Amino acid sequence: MPKKIPMRKCVVTGEMKPKKELIRIVRSKEGDVSIDPTGKKAGRGAYITLSKECILLAKKKNTLAHHLKATIDDSIYEQLLQLAEKENRETNES
Repeated sequence: MPKKIPMRKCVVTGEMKPKKELIRIVRSKEGDVSIDPTGKKAGRGAYITLSKECILLAKKKNTLAHHLKATIDDSIYEQLLQLAEKENRETNES
């Protein structure tokens, strides 16, 4: 039987995608927001598609702040954009 691919919904586009195509942002009990590449951190998580357009849209509409009920620091968006860049480079090279 084929292995089931875990699907998650992007909070920005509302699309269901395989979990590995998305990145998880997590808010801890203390209210700290961080990027969770492993998807294993405790706290409230929101998944977002790793694309520049999606990240910028999330920033513009404050989607992550709304979902996580926390203030999202600009540095989080910077890190996400860097990850998206890296991801795109790797995808284009292969």
